[in-house]
Order: sequence, then C-alpha cells, then structure tokens
Amino acid sequence: MTVLMAGNNGLLVALETLRRQLDHDLFPLAIGDVASHRRAHKELIGQLDDYLLPRVAAMDAPLLAVVGGSTGAGKSTLVNSLAGADVTEPGVLRPTTLAPTLVANPADEAWFTRQSVLPGLARTTGRGRGEPGTLRIVTATSLPPGLALLDAPDIDSVVTANREIAAQLLAAADLWLFVTTASRYADEVPWGFLRSARERSTALAVVLDRVPPEALGPVAAHLHRLLDANGLAGAPLFSVPEVVLPEENARLPESAVRGVKDWLGAIAADAHARSEVVRRTLSGALESIGTRVPALADEADRQRAGLADLRLSVDSAYGAAMASFDDGIRDGSLLRGEVMARWQDFVGTGDFMRTLESRIGWLRERIVSAFTGRPAPDTRLRAALESGVEALVRSSADAAAERALEAWSGMPSGRDVIERAGAVSAGRLGRASASLPERASSAVRAWQGYVLELVAEEGAEKRTTARLASFSLNGAGLLLMLMVFASTGGLTGIEVGIAGGTSVLSQKLLEAVFGDQAVRTLTQAAREDLRERVGTVFEAEASRFTSLLDGLGPPEEMPGALRQAARAVRDHRGEIDAPVDAGVDKP
Repeated sequence: MTVLMAGNNGLLVALETLRRQLDHDLFPLAIGDVASHRRAHKELIGQLDDYLLPRVAAMDAPLLAVVGGSTGAGKSTLVNSLAGADVTEPGVLRPTTLAPTLVANPADEAWFTRQSVLPGLARTTGRGRGEPGTLRIVTATSLPPGLALLDAPDIDSVVTANREIAAQLLAAADLWLFVTTASRYADEVPWGFLRSARERSTALAVVLDRVPPEALGPVAAHLHRLLDANGLAGAPLFSVPEVVLPEENARLPESAVRGVKDWLGAIAADAHARSEVVRRTLSGALESIGTRVPALADEADRQRAGLADLRLSVDSAYGAAMASFDDGIRDGSLLRGEVMARWQDFVGTGDFMRTLESRIGWLRERIVSAFTGRPAPDTRLRAALESGVEALVRSSADAAAERALEAWSGMPSGRDVIERAGAVSAGRLGRASASLPERASSAVRAWQGYVLELVAEEGAEKRTTARLASFSLNGAGLLLMLMVFASTGGLTGIEVGIAGGTSVLSQKLLEAVFGDQAVRTLTQAAREDLRERVGTVFEAEASRFTSLLDGLGPPEEMPGALRQAARAVRDHRGEIDAPVDAGVDKP
C-alpha cells in the first residue's frame, strides 16, 4: 500500500504552491530568447506534474525506469527482453514507438493506472501499439514488484511530438536507462540528454547495445572516457553484444541482458536501494528548482519591463501630441484663416489696430449691435474657433498614432503585439480612430460651454453685471476664448499685426468689464480646462494601443512570488531524507 510519507507535508505544500504560480502566462512577448524561456517554463510544469508532486506524495511508490535513446537503438527489444514478455512491438520502420508503453508487475499496476504519474497522458491497456498521446500500460509477472519499465519514443525522432514526449518521460523518471549503439554513441543529441541528467543528478545507467564482439573493448573504453569527460563517471555502463535474432521482433537471449537485468532486479528487491535511487533523482530535481525558478522569475521581470517600455512609448507619443496641441493653441496659428475672417466680421472692421486706443467705446457699440441688429457673427466666429481647435486635435492625434506605431514596430515585443492584433487592426493603429472627430467636437463644444459658464459666474458680481450687459454673455465668452490663443509666435508679416491686434483688443475689452487680474485668472482657467478635455480625448486614443497589453504578462507580484516559492522548496528539501519506512502501512 502506498501512502503519503510522514514529514513530507511541508515540501509537498511548497511544490503545490510553486505549481500554482506557474499557471500564469509568464512570457507572452518576444523579449530575449522567449522560445527558450517558454520551453523551460513548460518543462518545469511537466516535471512538477509528472514527477515531483506524485513522487513527494508517495516516496515508497514503485520505481519508474524510463528506457530512452536514439532511433534504432533497440529500446523496445531491450524492454521485451528485460520483462521476459512481448510487451512492445519492435520493428524496422521508424519511428517504432508511437505511444509509450509502461510495463509493471501486476502488484504495481494500480499505482500507474490511476494517473498518479504522468497525469496528462490518457491510459490504455491491452495489446497493440496504443494511440499517440496515450500511455499504454501492460503487466508482466516476470518483472519484479517495485520496478516499472517505460519504453519511450526516440529522442531524435523525425516526429516532433515524439521528441517532446520522450523528453517529458525522461523528466518523469526515477532512473534513466539510456540506450545507445556502437555506431551512434558519440552523437550529440544523446549527449545533450545525458548532460541534462548530470545537471539534475538523475540516477542513470547506460546500455551500449548492438556491439560487434571485435569492437566491444575499444568502443566501451571510448564511451567510458566520454562519460568521464561529461561528468558521468559513476554511471553504470552495460554492454549488449550484437546478436542475430531468428525473427524481427524476437527477444534477446537471457545471457545478453543478464547484467542489466540483475542490476535492476537488485534495486527492485532492496527497499533501501530503491530509496537511494529515488532520493538521488528527487534531490537533483529539487536542487534544480533553486536555479530554474529564479531564472524564470528574472525573465518574467524582463517581460514586465518590456510591457512597461511599450506603455511608455505610447505615453511618450501622446505626451508629444499634447505638447503639439499646446504649441498650436499658443502660437497664434488658430487666429488665421477662417477664424480671422470671422473675427473681423465680429468687430465690424479690418483696420481696428489704428484706432484701438481711442475707439474702444466705439468698438464696444459695434459689438453690441452685432448681437441685436443683424445675423449673429458671433455664431460664425464660435464655429470657426471650434473647427480650428478640432483640426488641431485631429492632426496631433494622427501624429501620435503614427509615432506610437513606429515605436512599437521598432521593438520585437511591439511587433509581436501588432501581429497578434492582426493586419487590419494594425493598419488602423497608425492613424487616429474613426470616432476621434466626434469626440473632439464634443470636447470643444463642452469647453465652449464651460467658458460661457466662467464668464457668467464672474459677471454675477454686482460690480461687473452692468458692464457685462453692454457686451452680452456670448460676446464676452468669445473674447475670452480668443484670449486662450493669445500668442502670435507662429505667424509672420501682416498676420502678426492682425492676430496680435485680435489678442490685444480682446484683452482690452475684457479688462474693461472684469479687470486685468480677473482676465488673467479666467484665461488660465479656460486654457487649463481645454487642455484637460483634449487630454482625455488623447487618453482614449492611446488606449487603442494600451488595451492590447491588458492581461498580457505576469502579474506585478508574480516574479517575487516565484522566488519565494523556490525558497520554500529549498527550505523543505531535507524532508525527503526521512527513513524509507516512516509512515508507511505495511502490506
């Protein structure tokens, strides 16, 4: 009976906590070697699910030895020979092993069929090869209790899915039984896996298969030297001679596999030996968490920094749009063209600069008549101002969208986000949104209403009521709007004089009603309100970019939580050193 080992609760809880943290998408953006980081993330999740969690929960569970190796190394034939039964189907066609086959003693079958190990693989039983993506489980009475063999797909298979499942199975093993041949033992792909076993302290034995008798000595000696050079000097090495089999799927003679079979049998028969193998591999896997998880956390930090850079580039683009708008309302450019023509209609003359100082009263009368005796030119002036401000908002927003898209296109992470959005959306990002004109128009109209409210509130005081009445609320409001665009920095020639005169005249007329200090206060309030409303419009435009980042990347606290979870695993690692029979119910 297999039960939870006493004293392992702290480690199990730490591993479960770590596993929950890894459920997040840590690497959504193309930052750094993101393919490698995603692969490492997936591999760690797989090892937690397939090996660490089930093994820590049941330290006395049967030992799982995964038989892995290159194409044509004879893995399936070796498994059949060790099991003393035809449990897998060897053959000359490659790949032979489409679905992994696990063979166990009938006494251990329940442990593997209930998906404690490799929970992501559906179980099948019975004869046949099994379907890809499933784990076929068979039993063999000739295999000793306490030990299961798993025939894995080729590590160098031409089928990507086979290579991935082979790596997954090796990460779930208590023991690697690595099979190579006299002609393939120096290939780089197997040595990549062997070095991974060394780095994770995985229990390992190497089987040199299909060795011609005359080559046994020199090949075995060379392989020993390679194992030494790669830090695997202590790994047992077994040689299986090349044997002519009577038929394609025949098993090897007992004498050919006796060394491997006796070694595995000794481990299966000795609870202490099984425990030592389990603890060695488990300890190495736990030790690797101390480096693998912080490395993932560092890359998760880079993802968050990359997301921040993308947001910053959008903020910069629309901050520049706000600066451009500020320049546009201060440089006097809004007072040219249609606005200037409507202003001249409003005051009733084109040469007011010559008589400004002496004829303020006369101009005031003309303004009064404009509201009482003929079609309201103030309406046309207000419309011209509205149109000019809207055009400035649109041009600034277009430039910001182009700038933001260009910035994102210059960063791998930005290009990644743009590609996710699709070609149509990406094309629209490079210019202002279709709804901008309506939102800009609403913002400007709301601002004009606010300016009239300002004038009305200021004119409500008794000392200004009578003077305001001589201009009308709309007239004073328009003058205040013109004051917002008071500078003439962007104009030349005669336009400077006319626009400057417009500003001065507006100021003089308003000061005649409210006083100079009040005019300065009203102008500042009107300008700030306009900027705030336009800023809100730009924020909505910027959200077209930033909304693409919402939900991407790990939460802010995730990198720190990963590091903390790794520390918790490290702090509880000593729990696996408890005696093998602690807390175990004897059968």
